[in-house]
Amino acid sequence: MKLIIQIPCFNEANTLALALSELPRQVDGCDQVEWLVIDDGSSDGTAEVALSNGVDHVVRHTRNQGLARAFMTGLEKALELGADVIVNTDADNQYCGGDIEKLVAPVVAGQADLVIGERPISHIDHFSSLKKLLQKLGSWVVRKASGTNVPDAPSGFRAISRIAATELNVFNNYTYTLETIIQAGQRNMAITSVPVRVNEDLRPSRLVKSIPSYIKRSMVTIVRIFVIYRPFFFFAWIGAISFALGTILGLRFLYFLATGQGDGYVQSLILAAVLLIAGFQTVLVAFLADQLAANRLLLQQIRSRLLRTMSERAKHKA
Repeated sequence: MKLIIQIPCFNEANTLALALSELPRQVDGCDQVEWLVIDDGSSDGTAEVALSNGVDHVVRHTRNQGLARAFMTGLEKALELGADVIVNTDADNQYCGGDIEKLVAPVVAGQADLVIGERPISHIDHFSSLKKLLQKLGSWVVRKASGTNVPDAPSGFRAISRIAATELNVFNNYTYTLETIIQAGQRNMAITSVPVRVNEDLRPSRLVKSIPSYIKRSMVTIVRIFVIYRPFFFFAWIGAISFALGTILGLRFLYFLATGQGDGYVQSLILAAVLLIAGFQTVLVAFLADQLAANRLLLQQIRSRLLRTMSERAKHKA
């Protein structure tokens, strides 16, 4: 069984060597352990640092494409290299490399397709109270959208089986963490979490440049998650609310009309008509969005089969 540990990097020359020094070369249940660095358009010599510290494979983007794209590039390359298990970790040494064996164990044992490293969020000193709250909110949204019970959805420390890796595809450019769990939940994958340790903070987070920016991007991500993965639910609720408000205003106008006061409430009638039409159209959009989601799922299944075929050929060559 082959384990590939992948690290997406963007200008991580100062911390990468330390992160690599903690990675294992032997893991129980795995015959081979290889390291893969995805250099996401770095300009500080990250790739050179990786190679000088014994990294087996380096993939380079000619320009910075973002964490989510780097993560997906890593999965595709790991499958091409014949990986049976893929571990994703960070280049800033946030996660303790010694916990990789614990992270991989449920996948090796055939008990899980996706294992998420659960950080002790409440006890991480360099996380502000607001960030801790947002982490919990993000995890709650993911649990609702995916039907899973992952306590630390934003954690990037995770182990993925070969089959699960062929099923994942990230549409969001900001981060992969939430979306991949939702996809795994929708495909009925076995998902579990294991408690992991974290190291001291070496640098400010690249994703959390400021709390207002983090809140804004998190809210956009959450909305996009519901639009992409629960489109009927999302648009049907909006349509139902609009239709209900229009109905209430319409009944209100009819009441005043019946009591001889209708002339003063024509504006309510107009607004009621607008809300009723908007509600009806939004419900129609819900059905159309649901059909598009079904088509997207079919395309994803085709992509998964192609990746699985590629991965099996790589295994046979190895």
